[in-house]
Amino acid sequence: MFLLGLDLGSSSVKACLVDAATNKAVASAFFPETEMAIDAPQPGFAEQQPDLWWHNTTQAIRAVMDAAGVQAADIKAIGISYQMHGLVVTDAQLNVLRPSIIWCDSRAVPYGQRAFEALGQDRVLRHLLNSPGNFTAAKLAWVKENQPDVYANVAHFMLPGDYLAARLTGEIVTTASGLSEGILWDFLENRPADFLMQYYGFDASLMPPLRPTFGDQGRLTATAAAETGLAEGTPVTYRAGDQPNNAMSLNVLEPGEIAATAGTSGVVYGVSDKAQYDPQSRVNTFLHVNHTPEAPRYGVLLCVNGTGSLNSWLRNTLFQKSISYNSMNELAQKAPVGADGLVCLPFGNGAERVLENRDLGATFQGLNLTRHGLPQVVRAAQEGIVFALYYGIQVMEQVGVGLKTVRAGEANMFLSPLFGNTFANLSGAAVELYNTDGAQGAARGAGLGLGYYANRDEAFSGLTLVRTLDPDPRVHEAYQEAYANWLAVLEKQ
Repeated sequence: MFLLGLDLGSSSVKACLVDAATNKAVASAFFPETEMAIDAPQPGFAEQQPDLWWHNTTQAIRAVMDAAGVQAADIKAIGISYQMHGLVVTDAQLNVLRPSIIWCDSRAVPYGQRAFEALGQDRVLRHLLNSPGNFTAAKLAWVKENQPDVYANVAHFMLPGDYLAARLTGEIVTTASGLSEGILWDFLENRPADFLMQYYGFDASLMPPLRPTFGDQGRLTATAAAETGLAEGTPVTYRAGDQPNNAMSLNVLEPGEIAATAGTSGVVYGVSDKAQYDPQSRVNTFLHVNHTPEAPRYGVLLCVNGTGSLNSWLRNTLFQKSISYNSMNELAQKAPVGADGLVCLPFGNGAERVLENRDLGATFQGLNLTRHGLPQVVRAAQEGIVFALYYGIQVMEQVGVGLKTVRAGEANMFLSPLFGNTFANLSGAAVELYNTDGAQGAARGAGLGLGYYANRDEAFSGLTLVRTLDPDPRVHEAYQEAYANWLAVLEKQ
């Protein structure tokens, strides 16, 4: 018996098969092998084609089944993780009406700000815990105003994971956690945010009905089975945004537990049992995957858009793909802490919520042509990402989420010793690295949703601590000085 996890990211779709009996991953695959393109038809725009997501999903599923030698009938449940905050609009026949406006797109910022001011900031924060910002609801408002011919044909708006599940099952549904990430959940009333829908003039029929995060969310259609190689009737039993799912994959489910990830974007995600908010919405609060009204669980999320994307840009542009990421990591370690005074602001992937929706772009400042070379450039970039995350961590602490120990998957930027050690030494928190990723987490979530795992302990018995990065007090002061230099540059922007 196997569980299939799918992780729809902005660079690829990953698939993982977990042996339910041993709770171990037996095979993983991703598609495409090169990163999916993000289209930017105008500055600040970021779009992807949902049909391409589906194609990559079918290929990743077939690849992982071939790698594991698993028969379709042996896969008993599917879990889905997906890039958060995106917008997909379709007609009644599930035909996509325009490219998806994805998470790092900035165009909807004014629409969210106008709603924030018109509805009253105090009211919005008490009910939504966040400004509408450039989240899903505001993105739909942009479509309504700027593409009225498209909007006139919209029968459903969905998050990326809702769309992927709909292609699998034919059922257009969502979750409370998903609506909260779109800033469409009323935390005080414990229901969809009707008052925001009404403000934007959205008909209630456009919102998909709710299903639980863990549980039956539909079963594979004959068409989807033929395209994926899976068995008709296989249930989808779990769905969550990538950051709540990443936390879940690391067994971060209870108050005080913290998860981090550093893929395309960098995220620190802490669980709380209190519905708290940052008045400036620099960090955001959502319903966590295991939230219930009786045992509330909220995820406080800090996001820096340009993390792995900056590292990838350096490799592709500066190095013309001529060296590996491992070689870049080795190069960076030849420079000292603080990169000899070279500062990188890594904000080059759209408006940053932690900067109150400003879009500063990515910059290197203080470049000295006689002192600085490639080691300093790469180190400044990696340190700049950590410094940006630490800047947001200080905001998280203001809303009651502090760091002592952080869990992360041994993947993406955490494969860089310099990155991981900088994170530990600057924050003072031990970083525990585990043998997991989002697709594995989605598979285990599917097992919980199916009822195969009775509890948390069973679901995460296969999770293994690979290593721990402990802070080194001997270098803490040097990192604090480098951060102070970085912060002084940021504050001048």
